[in-house]
Amino acid sequence: MESIRTWVKQMLEELERKMTENLELKEMIKISAEYTNFKEIDEKITEYFNLLDEKELWKEEPGSESEIEKIDRQLEKVANDILAQLLPEDEFRDRNVFLEIRAGTGGEEAALFAGDLLRMYLRYAESKGWETEILDESKSDLGGYKEVVVRIKGKNSGTYMKYERGVHRVQRIPVTESGGRIHTSTATVAVLPEIKDVDIYIDPKDLRIDTYRASGAGGQYVNKTESAVRITHLPTGIVVTCQSERSQHQNKEKAMMVLRSKLYELARREQEEKISSQRKNQIGTGERSEKIRTYNFPQNRVTDHRINLTIYNLQAVLDGNLDLIIPKLMQHDIEQQLKELGILQAVEG
Repeated sequence: MESIRTWVKQMLEELERKMTENLELKEMIKISAEYTNFKEIDEKITEYFNLLDEKELWKEEPGSESEIEKIDRQLEKVANDILAQLLPEDEFRDRNVFLEIRAGTGGEEAALFAGDLLRMYLRYAESKGWETEILDESKSDLGGYKEVVVRIKGKNSGTYMKYERGVHRVQRIPVTESGGRIHTSTATVAVLPEIKDVDIYIDPKDLRIDTYRASGAGGQYVNKTESAVRITHLPTGIVVTCQSERSQHQNKEKAMMVLRSKLYELARREQEEKISSQRKNQIGTGERSEKIRTYNFPQNRVTDHRINLTIYNLQAVLDGNLDLIIPKLMQHDIEQQLKELGILQAVEG
């Protein structure tokens, strides 16, 4: 955090210098906005270091454990806010997201693991004060999920959740295994930013819209009416479904939201492939070798392979405490980008 504070101070000084120059109105507005953003970050960094000083003072007081724990929680929140604000603009900034979890390799055990991931994300969202809504689901025979789509709405939801994209691997003894052998299964997670009408145009002539009876929770009313909606985008073959609402109109509206996000993601991937044909999409094929994170039950271990982070508190992570992992991924992301810009070395030097 010290190196980040130094860099932020340097940016403020540079922006202050630019504002003294004779700039066009458009450029002045842009620089003023940047200055305001960095000023807010600088104030949060000051708050962070003030909390550290306060913590040191409390350490000298006997019986102050509860107060220190309170300060630690504040420190974590402020640090996470700083990291979220420092990340550069991307398609996830200030966006709600659609989370898609699919069972990968491993049959019924993979579907059960997909259910574990869903529970983990719902709890994480709850801890962040985000709203969640299951738009579509396909359950397995033992109560897992072959596929489930969730909308997550709330401040910074996209900024945090984008780090969950990829293949998640579990190593444990399945409930279906009578011999007590450890199996390896996977589930894939895709995170799509919610796209507005103005961001992408869909020609109504390119759509086939079908209705059918919803399944699952909802009672007799749901099963008696064709309220569920399936939309097929004919040019791409993309199919989305929604059955979360009793109203056909509401299900169609939400299915269109998901479709816009999928088409946006498709366009983004095509653009990236032009830049680098070697780059894989975010969920890969679901094979075990493409993992971003491993959940190992016998060792009580969670390992995020992107930053070689290992945590020996598996249950806490599965209970939704992803702040043990995601802020570290955010910090790594920021450091990598600062290094690419040649800023971090200059600050450290």
